[in-house]
Amino acid sequence: MTRTVMISGASRGIGAAIAARMQAAGWNVSLGLRQPETAGPDTAQRLACRYDALDPASEHDWTQATIARFGRLDGLVLNAGIHSRATVLEAADDEFDRLMAVNVKSPMRLAQLAWPHLEALPDGKRHPGRVVLMSSLSGKRVKSAGSGLYGISKFALMGLAQGLRQCGRDSRVRTTAICPSFVATDMAAGIAGDTAELTQPEDIAAIVETVLGLPPTASISDIPVHWSVEDCY
Repeated sequence: MTRTVMISGASRGIGAAIAARMQAAGWNVSLGLRQPETAGPDTAQRLACRYDALDPASEHDWTQATIARFGRLDGLVLNAGIHSRATVLEAADDEFDRLMAVNVKSPMRLAQLAWPHLEALPDGKRHPGRVVLMSSLSGKRVKSAGSGLYGISKFALMGLAQGLRQCGRDSRVRTTAICPSFVATDMAAGIAGDTAELTQPEDIAAIVETVLGLPPTASISDIPVHWSVEDCY
């Protein structure tokens, strides 16, 4: 049977690149989008569903629609997220709450909903599924005051990734966090300078495809990615 992956935040940037890569590799792709109508008509291999990180009902509906359509789930890519340039001294409660809601709480809820389907073996042959969280090098270190608040949310996301890894110890559902520095997306525009020099979304998509295809005997905690060289992570 054809494998299936759910990808949040798949309308552009890294999420869109992952979706294109996985579909080209023969996977069914279920895309979580705030405006699914902009994705065009569904196909036999692709399903676009409404997903809003601030609306838990949309997470439930998306998961159920995926299983109803494809009958199985082999991968969950938690890619959707928002950025902030506030320092920890400037942060207002509402900005902090929104950052945590989108970058941490929604991925946790999606993992909870998807987990039973990732553990299932409907054909009796396939490996349990995999979870990929799109974190950041800002979840491993904070290099400027302006990345402090964002870093808090990504450090928390790394904690979620570690917690999910432990939950999958016996079921063999493996979890990996991808931790890029700046990637040539809209989020990096105006912050990182010439985006032509940065890691490309397609580079991250290639890494995600590799991780999703690994057997459970190859458990990778996290993968730091930089377009150049960084002394430490």
